[in-house]
Amino acid sequence: MTEQPQRRTTRQRTAIREFLSGAGDFRTAQQIHEQLRAGGDPIGLATVYRTLQTMAEAGDVDMVRTADGESAYRRCTTSGHHHHLVCRSCGRTEEIMAKVVEAWAATIAAEHGFTNVTHDVELYGLCASCGARTVT
Repeated sequence: MTEQPQRRTTRQRTAIREFLSGAGDFRTAQQIHEQLRAGGDPIGLATVYRTLQTMAEAGDVDMVRTADGESAYRRCTTSGHHHHLVCRSCGRTEEIMAKVVEAWAATIAAEHGFTNVTHDVELYGLCASCGARTVT
């Protein structure tokens, strides 16, 4: 078993972590970059992308794909494995535990002889507020 290398805490990593801690919804690297720059941080876009990728690989942030296929990131409040409901209109996100999904994934994996299976499930729809606005 190999250990993960110790990541040093950089000014950029700290700025991104603090930004995501204050942001409630998933944000793209472009959005994070724009907000940090607007706040006076001279961070580069490539640095934001690399830092987010590293943080996602380490499990420090969750990543989902937007409707456009772009990666979006968020620091979650739920520790451990979970899923998300994401509003396609406003981006509001709810963290959910889904035991039925876990059971289904284990059953399907076993039926096909797979072990050590992981999965990510994100559900996209309209939150109650956005759904109410679209009703005519």
